[in-house]
Amino acid sequence: MPRSSLHNAFSRILKQSGIQSLPIHSLRHTHAVLLLESGADMKYVQERLGHGSYQITADVYSHVSRKMEQKNTAQYEAYMDDILK
Repeated sequence: MPRSSLHNAFSRILKQSGIQSLPIHSLRHTHAVLLLESGADMKYVQERLGHGSYQITADVYSHVSRKMEQKNTAQYEAYMDDILK
């Protein structure tokens, strides 16, 4: 499928749905962030996105979302509670 056809179709879908215009690349970014939030490791995300190296993926997607931060904090607290028993 020509790239322009994909972009045009995406633009039409957004317009018909009443969603403001977004770059189609935002779908890729959202997918990566959701994978990370769900617990996927960075190596899996790198392979899924087709990045040439782990470092590229880590540089772009290593920002910590609120959900990831809460999950990691809860895991750490549970771990420490278990150790201190």
